[in-house]
Amino acid sequence: MTILEDRIEIKMADENAECLDQWFERLERMPVPEGYKAEIVGGSVFMTPQRDIHWETIREILWALEDHFGRRRTRVFTDVRIDFPGFQNGFCPDVAKLREGATKDERGRWRHEDVDFVAEVISKGTAHNDYGPKKAAYALAGVPVYLIANPYQGRCHVYTEPKEDSYACELRVNYGTDVDMTTTALGLLVKTAHFPRD
Repeated sequence: MTILEDRIEIKMADENAECLDQWFERLERMPVPEGYKAEIVGGSVFMTPQRDIHWETIREILWALEDHFGRRRTRVFTDVRIDFPGFQNGFCPDVAKLREGATKDERGRWRHEDVDFVAEVISKGTAHNDYGPKKAAYALAGVPVYLIANPYQGRCHVYTEPKEDSYACELRVNYGTDVDMTTTALGLLVKTAHFPRD
């Protein structure tokens, strides 16, 4: 295990020896510091500190979803494990909205096929995951709308129209400007005026 400035990374010694369930069971037994989120991206475990800026941004996105879809009519999660296509991808998205009628799989987990929106808030040490392997996995899963909020740049990126392991369309919006996703499958407008910056 290597401790880095703002994350802890564990490289899997034998990529094919263990499945995601076994790794998450091990993580649950580890003394993970409170306030850290653990997920597996491409066979590596990342533990990222959840700072107040993250939660404030997540809360703004959750409020926008609830205002648009209703609190009881939609299923929205934060930091809940969902396994995505690719090698050992057990992600815990900052925000994941499921389609109406979503069902759990035989192991009692939410299925990536039912995810119709994901939002990630950038952390310095793991930004490469959000813009790289996670974006590719979300596209492979057919997630129609992927939003990245970057408090360091003060900018949002919206990716739509998944094609294989990429997205055909990208929209960049500076904080303070509304993120207009009303023409996407999500049909949502997110106001960024109160998104915190770092």
